Amino acid sequence: MFINFTLVFTILLHNFYVSFAPSNNHIIKRYNIHGIDVSHHQRSVDWEKIADHDDFKVSFCFLKATEGSTFQDTKFKTYWNECKEAGITRGAYHFYHPTRSATDQAKNFIKSVKLTDGDLAPVLDFEKDSKSANVATVRKNLLKWLQTIEKHYGVKPIIYTNTSIYKKYIKGHFKDHPLWLADYKSGNIHSLVRSPNLKIWQYSQTGRVSGISGNVDINAFLGAEEEFEKLRLGSE
Repeated sequence: MFINFTLVFTILLHNFYVSFAPSNNHIIKRYNIHGIDVSHHQRSVDWEKIADHDDFKVSFCFLKATEGSTFQDTKFKTYWNECKEAGITRGAYHFYHPTRSATDQAKNFIKSVKLTDGDLAPVLDFEKDSKSANVATVRKNLLKWLQTIEKHYGVKPIIYTNTSIYKKYIKGHFKDHPLWLADYKSGNIHSLVRSPNLKIWQYSQTGRVSGISGNVDINAFLGAEEEFEKLRLGSE
């Protein structure tokens, strides 16, 4: 009898991965509010299926709107409308480049994103570092973006970053802004970052959700529902 050893090896490897891959079930059980974030990289998205996801309720989604001074995500407008139609709380984020004009980047976001009551506060996605960047100058420009966006939308933006960038640029600064951190190794984000501003934890970049064919980032809101509502425009 001929045995396809390649097929057997593939099956065994898959079973090994499933058996020993870290599980996020304890995080899902610990927090009540979970969400995703998407961009054009997700390509085809079925928002109705996302809204009916079984493992946990997808309560919110942040969508990439802009990047740098000129780029506008090709899927943003479509996703933005369909996300709301599916009954999922939506938010928009800007991928920030520290070597580009903060003012121009803020204008790019404002031009692209029209927020209404019920939408989440805008997000500054700062995860791209520059070895030649001056830390104080980067902070000054970050503040310029944040202040420009706050003046336009009337709400303090959320800062998204990873733990490395957080320690270098954010820690001890921007104390009035909600914080959204990415960390995929720790089972408890509070053991790494002790900040009262920490509101959202991106705990997986390889999540699977109904309606999206590939991997997607999964996030947990770390507080109660009343605190989550405060991040939405018009909550007061």
